[in-house]
Amino acid sequence: MTTHIHILGIAGTFMGGVAAIAKAAGFHVTGSDLNVYPPMSTQLAALGIEFVKGYGAAQLDLKPDMVVVGNALSRGSPVIEAMLDRGMPYTSGPLWLAEQVLRERHVIAVTGTHGKTTTTAMLTWILEDAGLAPGYLVGGVPGNFESSARLGKPPFFVIEADEYDTAFFDKRAKFVHYRPRTAILNNLEYDHADIYPDVASIRRQFNQLLRTVPGAGRLIVNAEDAELAATLREGCWTPRESFGSGGDWTAHVEPGSAASRFAVHFQGREVARVVWDLMGEHNVMNALAAIGAAQHAGVSPERAARALNTFRGVKRRMEVRGEAFGVTVYDDFAHHPTAIETTLKGLRARVGAARIIAVLEPRSNTMKLGVHRDQLAPALAVADHSWFLNSQDLGWDLGGAVSGMGERVSLARTVDALVEGLAAQVRAGDHVLVMSNGGFGGVHEKLLAALRTR
Repeated sequence: MTTHIHILGIAGTFMGGVAAIAKAAGFHVTGSDLNVYPPMSTQLAALGIEFVKGYGAAQLDLKPDMVVVGNALSRGSPVIEAMLDRGMPYTSGPLWLAEQVLRERHVIAVTGTHGKTTTTAMLTWILEDAGLAPGYLVGGVPGNFESSARLGKPPFFVIEADEYDTAFFDKRAKFVHYRPRTAILNNLEYDHADIYPDVASIRRQFNQLLRTVPGAGRLIVNAEDAELAATLREGCWTPRESFGSGGDWTAHVEPGSAASRFAVHFQGREVARVVWDLMGEHNVMNALAAIGAAQHAGVSPERAARALNTFRGVKRRMEVRGEAFGVTVYDDFAHHPTAIETTLKGLRARVGAARIIAVLEPRSNTMKLGVHRDQLAPALAVADHSWFLNSQDLGWDLGGAVSGMGERVSLARTVDALVEGLAAQVRAGDHVLVMSNGGFGGVHEKLLAALRTR
C-alpha cells in the first residue's frame, strides 16, 4: 500500500521540493498552501500533485498517513489545531526528508547567509556533468535542470541547507536534520531577525551542524569570514579546507573579465580554469566552494571547472527578464544589504559606466523589522539611482533611513506608482536591477510593458 503524505505549505520552494522527491520515491502526495504561483505551481502540476488552497481543517478528511508541516504554519491555524485534536501523525519537512531519503545518502550540505542557492546549483551540475546523477534540493530553479528538486541516484544528495527554523514544534535550524558528510560553510551574517535575537544565536545553530559532520567527512569553509572562524573555534571535529584569500582554494581573476574568466588554484598550484557567463567576485567564491566540495565527492577540479563553463545560473539570480526601449530589466533575489551590494558590484563590473537603477522591495521579515535600515544606503552606493516600494506595513521610517542619498533615491507607495515614475525616468542604455525575495507585484513585466508603449 502506498503511503499517503499531505504537505502543508506545499508551494514553498523547500516543501515543493520535498513533494517532488516524495512523489519520485513512490509516495502518494497531496498538499495545501495559501498562494500557489509559478514556478512551483507549474512544477506541482507537471508532477500531477493535487493541492487545495488554504489551511482549512476539512483537508484532513483525506486521512493521510502523515502530515508534513511547513514552517509557515503556526498554532491557531485551523488545519494545525484539527491535526493536533485528532491525534494525527505529523512531522516536519526536514525531518521527513532526513528519515526517508537522506539517511542512506552521502549528503553534501550548502550553508551560509548568502550564496546557498547558486552554490548548491553549481555543485549539483558538477556532479551531474560527471555522470553521478545526484539527488538534490535547491531553493530555486537551476538553469541546467527542469525542477528545483529530484530524488536522483545514490550515493550523493546535494541540499541547500537553510538556517531558518524547522517547524512550529521544532525551533532548531533546518540543517541540523541533514547529517551531511560534506558541508560548505559559505558565510555567516545576522539575518532572520524574526527568530534569532543576535548573530551569536545563529552561530550556535551552525555549531550544532558541525557536531553532526563525521570525522571522515569534510568542511569547505570561507577563509575570509570572521563569524565562521568564531564558529569553528567553538568546536570542530572534521577535517576542513578553506577557500578565498589565504585559503586552500583561491582564484586568479583575469583583469577586465568581470570575473567571467579565472584560474583555480589549490594550495598554490593551478588546477583548473573557468570561463563562464556568470559575473561577480561572489560567484567566483561560490565556484571555489563547489569545486572543493566536488573534489571530496571524487570529481577532479579540472572536470568540475569544465562543468561550470556550461553552468546556466539560477532563476532570479541576476536573471534578465527582458529588454525594451533599450533598457535591460533584471530580477534578483537579493534582500540583505550585503547581497544587495554584492549583486550591484557584479552588475557594475559587467556594464561599466552605464546607468544602473536599483529597485527594491523591503519584504523579508528582517527588513520589515528595520534591522538593516542603516546599511541600506551604503549598500546602494554603486547604483546611480534607487527606487523603493515604501509600503504601508513596513513599520519604520524608510524615507528617513535613506534621506542621506538625496536626489539619488525615490520612494513609491504602490507598485503602479513606482512603475510610472521609473518608466518616466529611464532612458536607453540603462540597466534596471529589481531586488526582492517575493513577486514584487509583477513590477518587471509592468515596467517592460510601459516601456514598450513608448
